Amino acid sequence: MEQVPHPTAIDYLPVFITEPGQTDYLFVGVVIFLLLAILIIGNLYFQLHAVPERMAHRTSKVQMEIVAVLALISLFTHNHLFWIAGLLLAFVQIPDFSTPLYSIAQSLARLSGRDVERELSGEPDPPEEQHSEKAALENETRD
Repeated sequence: MEQVPHPTAIDYLPVFITEPGQTDYLFVGVVIFLLLAILIIGNLYFQLHAVPERMAHRTSKVQMEIVAVLALISLFTHNHLFWIAGLLLAFVQIPDFSTPLYSIAQSLARLSGRDVERELSGEPDPPEEQHSEKAALENETRD
């Protein structure tokens, strides 16, 4: 049975208008385009939020972790101040204060005659050293 157009319809219908019961190709194309656009824009959004964290990989571990936490807080709260703070912190190279202080502490421990590695590991002094330390203390008290 042939479809007869309505008498008030124009002779020429645009391509995107389909007959009843047929697939609407324009609708399918727009849905696919929107899904791809959402995925691409979402990916760019997540890549943008990861910029400070990627920049902080060349810094110290503590600084990188702080920047990563700031980026996550910014992502979940939509507060861009955290992202800007993380970006600025990733740009700034924080000086390493702990290594020189640890070296000074080890040098002072060596000067005082203590074994720093054994104290940090929690191992007790060997018995012969304990005995020699007691003997040295007794000799000092006798003098």
